[in-house]
Amino acid sequence: MSEETTGALTQAKSEDARTRALVVGPYATRARDAREPQARLAEAVGLALAIDLDIRGEILVALNEVRPATFLGSGKVEEIGAIVREGEIALVSMDCALSPVQQRNLEKAWGAKVIDRTGLILEIFGRRARTKEGALQVELAHLEYQKSRLVRSWTHLERQRGGFGFLGGPGETQIETDRRLIEERMRRIEHDLDKVKRTRALHRKTRRDVPYPVVALVGYTNAGKSTLFNRLAGAGVLAEDLLFATLDPTLRQIRLAHGAKALLSDTVGFISDLPTMLISAFRATLEEVTLADVVLHVRDCSHPDWEAQGRDVEKILAELGLSGGNRKPTIEVWNKIDALAPERLEGLRLAAKRENGALPVALVSALTGEGLSALLEQVEALLAADRVTRLITLDPADGEGLAWAYAHAEVLERATQPDGGQRLLLRVPPSRAGELDRRFPVGEARGRAPRRGRAV
Repeated sequence: MSEETTGALTQAKSEDARTRALVVGPYATRARDAREPQARLAEAVGLALAIDLDIRGEILVALNEVRPATFLGSGKVEEIGAIVREGEIALVSMDCALSPVQQRNLEKAWGAKVIDRTGLILEIFGRRARTKEGALQVELAHLEYQKSRLVRSWTHLERQRGGFGFLGGPGETQIETDRRLIEERMRRIEHDLDKVKRTRALHRKTRRDVPYPVVALVGYTNAGKSTLFNRLAGAGVLAEDLLFATLDPTLRQIRLAHGAKALLSDTVGFISDLPTMLISAFRATLEEVTLADVVLHVRDCSHPDWEAQGRDVEKILAELGLSGGNRKPTIEVWNKIDALAPERLEGLRLAAKRENGALPVALVSALTGEGLSALLEQVEALLAADRVTRLITLDPADGEGLAWAYAHAEVLERATQPDGGQRLLLRVPPSRAGELDRRFPVGEARGRAPRRGRAV
């Protein structure tokens, strides 16, 4: 057995029904990727554990070149085959992207099911989706992946069908039939997702009519987004030490440092080499991020590979069009400071003051609540920097104006005047400043119908 085997195979027979699995982490010896191979392998094991596999071993494999037929060299294929047979392994998870031919050849060589990184992530997403939208998005991505695997992957796909009935034309092969059925199903899902997208757009319009800004959480999977979400919103979103614990987007109202309200959105976690088909399928969900007023990039600063994870998130945000001039106001939230040694924490505090260019940084512990008050103050400052404030005075009888103010603007301050009138400090996004000025024109006389409020 190779010295690169990082976990010895367990000899005892499994007492439960979980699938015995071996995780193989190939890495290119000449790659410029800054990610540590050992950290990448640990992440691959975490992905396998997310679908409750019984991990019997972990192997790092250094690659000088990728073999077209089997991805790995023949000697390494034989070595892993011996491990698979010795441990009675039923599934081998390859932490890389395999072609259909490579996957089939490895399955034949090892006598076990082989799944690559894309297939494993799709499996996790399939198990975690709770809403109809999430299930449709996962199924669409899975069908796109499955369609590419229909190249003689199974012997029944090589058969030809007869030329009668609606199941296939003259000489249509089983593989063609399966591909056609998959494409038909994909079209139906895309149609259903279009309806979901329209419904989500209506919901966004309704939220825009409510004057609360939207704050979106993004970050690498398992960075602590859901724990932070629960701490800020008092919600009960699933928060576990598990990759992709959150899949379906969640929205809750929160109060900022000085009492102003905002909507907090929790989104699906990102990961390195996130399959393109998943980014495409979840675009409707990720639009919540593109339309947010402030983005909180949550990072696990206790993770040994946290800098590479941050780059992976930035790469996906760029694919969503959120880079350069399109970047939303962003705060980097360095989470899990409770897990750091004192000297490491002090070093990060110094780094937060001098690094990251124009991006503000907040050091927090979503678990203990440390640093969250300062984070909320930073969020409020970012929101205020881009928003318009107006001070207005309402007549005592102007209930309509008061109701409009609460329905269409943030009421930051309210004071009752000696005559019973109301003095309000309002805040709106720039897009609604014109509407506010039309409703309460500057210098308008009090009591003038129908607008009995005036800006001062």
